[in-house]
Amino acid sequence: MEAAGAPSWRARPRKPFFALASVSMIAEQPAAPGAVSAQVDIERWSRGALAHATDLVAEEVPVALVYHDVPHVVMLATPADLEDYAVGFTLSEGLVADAQEIRGVAVTYGAASADVHITVAWERFTQLLQRRRNLTGRTGCGLCGAERAEDAIRECAPVPAGVSVSAADLHAAIEQLSGRQPINARTGSVHAAAWVVPGEGIKVVREDVGRHNALDKTIGALSRAHADFTAGYMVITSRASYEMVQKCATVGISLLVALSAPTAFAVRLARRAGLTLVAFARADQHVVYAHPHRLT
Repeated sequence: MEAAGAPSWRARPRKPFFALASVSMIAEQPAAPGAVSAQVDIERWSRGALAHATDLVAEEVPVALVYHDVPHVVMLATPADLEDYAVGFTLSEGLVADAQEIRGVAVTYGAASADVHITVAWERFTQLLQRRRNLTGRTGCGLCGAERAEDAIRECAPVPAGVSVSAADLHAAIEQLSGRQPINARTGSVHAAAWVVPGEGIKVVREDVGRHNALDKTIGALSRAHADFTAGYMVITSRASYEMVQKCATVGISLLVALSAPTAFAVRLARRAGLTLVAFARADQHVVYAHPHRLT
């Protein structure tokens, strides 16, 4: 499993908060298949001065997950690492019991969309047909694609014992994270999920316009590399909402760290599942909301 490297290009300086960019100058051109960002013409207003310039913005395209030629769900996502996304989504949504039941993944890019074809063990596919979903998810969605409350609010089995992490190790990983987000360095508008192994630092990072997608991509990358989900913990740049806890607990990740706030729904699930939930994490602080015993 390769560690995610630092970006090979220099991160763009952040725009000052008082600069405004007008999208009226954007040329209507389709995204290049698989492109993660696009250059657009803008008007920037700053301190009373107007300037014409170009900017990089994150791409966002419909991605259809298709199981055995049956459409399941359409999500808006960054069109990168879609094989990882398909595997991670299939695992974290409990569509299969383990990665061995995923038999194949193939990605097809269209002019402004992507189809991901997934084959799973036949008995799992027949179960999936019973809960078939063909809904459009949104970047900031809550319980993405679920038709019924009982489909979305799945109780998770207790997580394994997992890792023990020192505060120093956690804060060092958080400090590393910004340098491991090349798409965000270019566009400033995507989330990241990072897999950290205590004593070894960040091993895998995936980015996406959707926080759920970024987490699924990282879970998928780990699964495809045959990583042990009990050997590390997950750091996410977003808030810790219910489904983020649910996805981690479903695959057996016992510690989730969020840079933003948790929700009460997420805290309750983490406590029931035995998952350690940390939020408001920075390089010099954090708040533990559930099961603090894994942090030393």
